[in-house]
Order: sequence, then C-alpha cells, then structure tokens
Amino acid sequence: MSEIINLQATFIPNEGEFFRVKLALEIAIEQVVEEAGCIQYEITQESEEKIVLTEQWASEADLDRHSKGIAVQDLNESLSALLAEQVKLERL
Repeated sequence: MSEIINLQATFIPNEGEFFRVKLALEIAIEQVVEEAGCIQYEITQESEEKIVLTEQWASEADLDRHSKGIAVQDLNESLSALLAEQVKLERL
C-alpha cells in the first residue's frame, strides 16, 4: 500500500492580483478534485499577501499524474504573470 503524500503550495500574488490568483486556483480546484487519487486539494489559508493550498494524494503515482496533467498546465499558464515569486511547494 502506498504512503499518502501531503503537500502545501504557497502562492504570493503580485500587488493587486489577489482575486485573480484566487480565481485561477478555484478553477483548478474544481478540476483537480476529480482526479484519481486526489484526497484533498483546497485553499487552507488566504490573505492579500499569500494563498496556501493544501494537497493530499493517495500515492506518488497519482501525484505524478496530477503534476503532468492539464489542470496544472492551465493553472501555471494562468498564474504566469500574476505571482510575485515562484510557487513554494513543500512536502509535509
């Protein structure tokens, strides 16, 4: 049996871009929660300066599929000009 993978992604919006970043994340969340192996994919902390997304995956294979999927590609494209710095992804 695979070990559950827990991640936290931190997004730092450019000044004035909080709502656009949050909307892009909400669109991605709707798609990602339907992916195989997704246990949790939700915003767990938000402020004008930072949005934290918590992820939980049933296996490394599920996370790998997600990482290469269209939802992540679309999200990265949507966020490309909206973030002050690169997304910080941490395994918990």
